[in-house]
Amino acid sequence: MTPTLVRRHPSHAGPAPRVDLCARARDWSEIQERMLVPVYEAVYERLEVGSGTRLLGLDCGTGLALLMAASRGAAVTGVEPSEPERLALARDRLLPASGEGSGPRTLRLTDGGQDGISVTEPGDPPYNLITAFQPIGRTADDSAGLSALLESVAPLAERRAAVVLVGWGPPERCASSAVLRVATKLSDPCGTGSWRPALRDDLEDVAQRAGLRPDGSGRVACPFGYADAESAVRGLLSTGLFDAAVSATDLAQVDKEVTEALQPYVRKDGTVWMPNVFRYLIARTP
Repeated sequence: MTPTLVRRHPSHAGPAPRVDLCARARDWSEIQERMLVPVYEAVYERLEVGSGTRLLGLDCGTGLALLMAASRGAAVTGVEPSEPERLALARDRLLPASGEGSGPRTLRLTDGGQDGISVTEPGDPPYNLITAFQPIGRTADDSAGLSALLESVAPLAERRAAVVLVGWGPPERCASSAVLRVATKLSDPCGTGSWRPALRDDLEDVAQRAGLRPDGSGRVACPFGYADAESAVRGLLSTGLFDAAVSATDLAQVDKEVTEALQPYVRKDGTVWMPNVFRYLIARTP
């Protein structure tokens, strides 16, 4: 198999967000990324991820899902094409313990080509699991970009390999939706960077456009819990869902309105608790 690079998501239109990307990556790693652990666990348990698994993780963030798969014995490759700061933290988290560059190639982290580490190398076996754990429904154009990305990497997988997609559940079952609507209110609701509610067939539509065949799904409770309102704001802003709002207004205004929207979910001890449901779809390559 010849070295292969990964096609990137289309970049969002509009001005770059006025945020500290290094701080945001740390907040994602330390606060927000763990909120989706129940999804990772449910998927890995259902698909029996273990020593025979060769996993390609798309938009792998700071690598928590990869770490969990590697702890089960899987050989993992993580791709983080859009945020170098997250990729750097993933390397700090995963590579010192893995000894990348010596012994069997069981863990690889890459930006999809720009850093000189391709997604596949000569002699690599095909992947039998591809994960896209970044939930669909983040922004108005993310599902189209994901379809193109999945179509580009499907040839790297074996026949009928599992491909996992994740999406937000119905707004009425996701308390965080009320807070995320701040992003739409402060940005252009018709713009490509603003948050939108999940649609019922989002996951199936993405799979169909990518040439994949649905083969089961599930729902997982993923409450967002934070030590206090300040941590909640930092965690939520680290998702990138508020970037368009920051560009349209300013960080102080977004911080203020998100803090206000969180108030119904602040408990007597000051902690923040927002019940959510996420849905995952298992699809298969041709």
